[in-house]
Amino acid sequence: MGSRKCGGYLSGLLILLALWSIIVNILLYFPNGQASYASSHKLTNYVWFFEGICFSVVNMLIVAAVLLVLENENNPKCCQSENCSKKYMTLLSIIFSALGLAFSGYCLVISALGLVQGPYCRTLNGWEYAFEGTAGRFLTDSSTWIQCLEPAHVVEWNLILFSILITLSGLQVIVCLIRVVIQLSKMLCVTYSVIIQPGVI
Repeated sequence: MGSRKCGGYLSGLLILLALWSIIVNILLYFPNGQASYASSHKLTNYVWFFEGICFSVVNMLIVAAVLLVLENENNPKCCQSENCSKKYMTLLSIIFSALGLAFSGYCLVISALGLVQGPYCRTLNGWEYAFEGTAGRFLTDSSTWIQCLEPAHVVEWNLILFSILITLSGLQVIVCLIRVVIQLSKMLCVTYSVIIQPGVI
């Protein structure tokens, strides 16, 4: 009972994190609330992974919803034995938790790469990746950010939003790992009880 309640809380947390990730992804697509840069393809290439990240986040939302359903005590039994039914549901939970781990890991990697690369912006030399060769060192040197003339404050915009995405994705990875560990322990316990039961009888 306690593990189901805990699993339900974790699934609800995944849904909340996925919804926030979708909002942040959308904001990345419109620096300073302007759509002109997106329509003219003047965004960093990792922001153009938006479709991939958003697809991944939407899938994460679906995975979290499925996990929430699997934690429901009123689920119909999939086989005659109660132990068999529990084992099957636990296996499904492990599979979907692993999928969630893959989706959140993808978002984490892309967000980290986008943060380190820096924005695509207009400098005195034209549109370019002004910080591409700095290996992310520009992040701690705000005096260099003035190189980006347009979009205004794009470095801060990308820094804040990519950092939020990294945090959200990192939390999703942790939650999914916890779920996998919990479900594996449940499966092992069910398997152990099935093995020792004939001996007890």
